[in-house]
Amino acid sequence: MPYLDRLLGLFDTLPDALLYFLLGLSAFVENIFPPIPGDTITAFGAFLVGTKRLGFMAVYLSTTLGSLAGFMSLFWVGSLLGRKFFIQKDYRFFSADNIVKAEEWFRKYGYFLILLNRFFPGIRSIISLAGGISKLGTFRVALLALISAGAWNLLWIAIGYSLGNNWETVKEKMGRILFGYNISFLALAAVVVLIFLLRMIRKKRQAQKKASK
Repeated sequence: MPYLDRLLGLFDTLPDALLYFLLGLSAFVENIFPPIPGDTITAFGAFLVGTKRLGFMAVYLSTTLGSLAGFMSLFWVGSLLGRKFFIQKDYRFFSADNIVKAEEWFRKYGYFLILLNRFFPGIRSIISLAGGISKLGTFRVALLALISAGAWNLLWIAIGYSLGNNWETVKEKMGRILFGYNISFLALAAVVVLIFLLRMIRKKRQAQKKASK
C-alpha cells in the first residue's frame, strides 16, 4: 500500500478533534511546502464527511483556516526577510528566477493575484512570498487570501463529498479532476506567455523600424 494510503488509513482511526486539527495542519504545510499533497488529504476529509464521520462545516473551516495561516506565514516571512535575502539564497522551491517573475506579475496585477492564488497550482507559495516582499497591505492580503482559500476548499470538498463513500473511487476521480485542471491551467499559461512574447517581439520590430527611418 502506498505511503499516502497508509497515512490516510491511520487518519481514519483517530479521534474527530485530532482529525480536524490534522486536516488544518496539512492545508497549512501544503502552502509552505508545495510538494505536500494537501489537496488529497482535504479530499479525504470530504470523503469522511460523505461517510458521516466528520462534519462538513468543521472540515471546511479547518482546511480553510489552515490554508490562510500557511499563506500568511510566507507573506510575513517575505515581508520580514525582504527581496535581497531570497535573491541571494536562490532556494529550490523559492528560486531567485521565480521571485523576479512573481514581482513582475505583481507590478501588473497586484492584489488580483492574491485573490486567485489558490487556483494557481504550484506557485501560490511564490505569490505569498512575493506579496510580502512587495509590501502589500496585510489586512487586504489576508482578506483576499481567505476568500481564495474559502472558494477553493468549498469547491474541492463539495466535489469529494458528491463522489460517494468509496475512498478508492473518490481518490481516483479527484486525482483525474485535479490532473485535468492542472494541465488546463498550464496550457492556458503557455498561451498567455506565448501571446506576451509575440507582443514583445512585435513592439521590438516596430521600434527597430522607426529607428531605421
